[in-house]
Amino acid sequence: MTESTWQRSSYCAQGEACLSVAATPGRAIRLTETGDPARSILATDPDTWAGFLRSLKESHRHD
Repeated sequence: MTESTWQRSSYCAQGEACLSVAATPGRAIRLTETGDPARSILATDPDTWAGFLRSLKESHRHD
């Protein structure tokens, strides 16, 4: 597998308890905790990831 370039969440405060995201050449979206990117990696497809982000944005508007 090619090394992923992790992007840290822009909503992350100082510290290591943050979400990091990386896309793979095979179009998988990978998610992990910033403090330990080699472990506990979840993977999803781009459509599911887009739906997740859309849901978060919509729920944020209703707060």
